[in-house]
Amino acid sequence: MLVFASLVAGCRSQPAPVEQLSAEATLGEKAFNDPALSASGRMSCATCHAPAFGQASPNALAVQFGGPELNQPGLRTSQPLRYLATNTAFHFDSEGKARGGFFWDGRADSMAQQAGGPLLSPFEMANADKAAVVRKIASAAWAADFKVLYGADVLNDTDSAFDKLTLALQRFQIEDTVKRGYTSKYDEVLRQRASLTVQEARGLHLFNDPAKGNCAACHTSEKGADGSPPLFTDFSYDNLGLPRNPEIPANADPKYFDLGLCKRAELRQRDELCGAFKVPSLRNVAQRQAYFHNGKFKTLKDAMTFYVERDTHPEKWYPRGPDGRVQKFNDLPARYHRNVNVSEVPYDRKRGEAPALNEAEIEDVIAFLQTLNDGWKGD
Repeated sequence: MLVFASLVAGCRSQPAPVEQLSAEATLGEKAFNDPALSASGRMSCATCHAPAFGQASPNALAVQFGGPELNQPGLRTSQPLRYLATNTAFHFDSEGKARGGFFWDGRADSMAQQAGGPLLSPFEMANADKAAVVRKIASAAWAADFKVLYGADVLNDTDSAFDKLTLALQRFQIEDTVKRGYTSKYDEVLRQRASLTVQEARGLHLFNDPAKGNCAACHTSEKGADGSPPLFTDFSYDNLGLPRNPEIPANADPKYFDLGLCKRAELRQRDELCGAFKVPSLRNVAQRQAYFHNGKFKTLKDAMTFYVERDTHPEKWYPRGPDGRVQKFNDLPARYHRNVNVSEVPYDRKRGEAPALNEAEIEDVIAFLQTLNDGWKGD
């Protein structure tokens, strides 16, 4: 159990020290914010990863629109970019559990690989190929900086120049203190320079309690063994059996299903992984406007309520079929329903039973989650 220090009257958290970005990170910052790198000339990395929303989607849309005319819908919500610097390449741990990797399905093994994906995606920045990206680098306002850093002839080698761009984007994400600031109220509590309110403390207890919220089972809330701040994710994958979201245009095709982890080329025969998606960090979660990989829920209250009522009140979350039965787990083919997590709290309840958290307790957990927003200035 964490012991919280008393909040000193008038105490204010100190802003994170301003760090000087390296030349490569500075270049990456320019590229991250430059819409000229897209086919439309109107979409940058920052377009879908807005600082005000924890580097997640800047709106409540289930998917963002890109392409040459910004009219091509994506397939998933934009994943938040903050606190990814300590993530690892995709792997299976000693217990055989999938961990690491970038994107919702872990298909990239580094932030550099992740950065390269949107540049070439037809429904994001929509460049035809790497050569098109390199031509845009050559015309960029920061082209001279790129050549100074990587060599006067760097743009003559398309693959190398593209790779250098993604490495610069990676370096910016690693060095940028905004993306790894640990400036939330909860961080100040862990530093013993602030304390939680009574409601926030109740929420933390429910968050950690394995018989109640059990959130900490995947969203670790305590410091690491080395004293490092908690990331509120274990970088694992879970299958939550989310309701299908009709807001995603691809879902208009009843044969289309987003199967997540088993879409990785080397995992296509691992049927037990189908429907599993990356467990994101909950830092800044209260700032987001669309939740889960399919953006089905727009408020933290609805997302939390779904967690605890998915099995006790499925009729609230899933449609009914022609026979009147609730079509539970309707965003997965029936053969993969067995993959949905139904064993861990709070998913271990039966229909008609009391949820693991009542409405007041959900509000308490939300109050705690709001303490994870970066940029806290004191109560």
